[in-house]
Amino acid sequence: MYVSHLALNDFRSYKETLIELKPGITVLLGYNGQGKTNVIEAIAYLAHLSSHRVNADTALVRYPQNGENPPAAAVIRAKLHKAQRERILEIEIVKGKANRARLNRAPAKPRDLLGEIKVIVFAPEDLNLVKGDPAGRRHFLDSIATQLWPSYGVVKADYEKVLKQRASLLKQLGKSLRAGMKPDYAMLEIWDQPLINYASQLISLRLKLLKMLTKPANEAHKIVANGVKELRLEYVNSLAEYSGEVDVNKLATDDIEAYQVLMKQVLESLRSAEVIRGVNLLGPHRDDLDLWLDELPVKGFASHGESWSVALALRLGCFEILCSEDYLGAVETPILILDDVFSELDGKRRKALLEAISGAEQVIITAAVAGDIPTEIEADVLSVNFAKDTGSVCERGSL
Repeated sequence: MYVSHLALNDFRSYKETLIELKPGITVLLGYNGQGKTNVIEAIAYLAHLSSHRVNADTALVRYPQNGENPPAAAVIRAKLHKAQRERILEIEIVKGKANRARLNRAPAKPRDLLGEIKVIVFAPEDLNLVKGDPAGRRHFLDSIATQLWPSYGVVKADYEKVLKQRASLLKQLGKSLRAGMKPDYAMLEIWDQPLINYASQLISLRLKLLKMLTKPANEAHKIVANGVKELRLEYVNSLAEYSGEVDVNKLATDDIEAYQVLMKQVLESLRSAEVIRGVNLLGPHRDDLDLWLDELPVKGFASHGESWSVALALRLGCFEILCSEDYLGAVETPILILDDVFSELDGKRRKALLEAISGAEQVIITAAVAGDIPTEIEADVLSVNFAKDTGSVCERGSL
């Protein structure tokens, strides 16, 4: 699959622009702050319905310049080619309101865009997958799972709504408790069952994803790290802390009903603790992904180079599992985006990345200077520059 046209209106640094892209490799060249990363962020947003750079969509709407009125919304529109067909995807990111979408120019729900386009982004921030907080690793799992199974994104959105409602109720009950009144725990039971249903679905699919990802990620790691150590992925389930000898991950995989029964029992045992603290203590929003090289955890023990190898292996593994066959039996690859990463990689890891590039129908690379791009790459080049009056502009150039 590939994107041939990308239109941006009031998105980040782009006031109004239409960018023509080609299959193969495209390099976006420009100094920091010119707007090159905003292009790939827009494409990735269509795949995830969220940004890999910020948590709040408000930051995606262009900041007004020269005293102009603030834009009310940002629009991303892309012409996608896959399975020898064209699809027009559009999302309108509206400040303070629900986003709006169009599919082939017809009104649609934003969630209807999920699964239409598949994108793998490898960026310097990926080092946080190894060294950062659990939230980054959960986002990594969620972004890939949503592309594999679009229904995952729908369930996750419903789960987050339940979490929000339940957290609000916990705070209310905590306030009653501190005022000397007895909390009405029966009110929590209304939200327990949907929480359990959505949580078990998310965890089951995350575990399925890790089962699919482990082998290709480990094989990719052997290539980028010369096969010295084995990469292992281990899902850390928040329920395990309260489950005794029960293997909760195996339970979530093999017997989802038994998992739900156990989660209900643990939630009931946590009633007082949750009310006192005013937070949801159990569920996939508190889970993590442990990464191991042989018998040592990557976080805290791996060198900087080893950490980069693990991050790269995870993305290359995801690229492989997102490849699929179209209705004609041809292999369809996700769009591969490399955001200013070649400058961070040594020769060995550059070589591994170049091998991955060779299998992708479309690759988009950002770089500050031409010297950051390996000389082996033959690419279409777009020069990106920013001016206050016009916003960011992409023009064809050369390496």
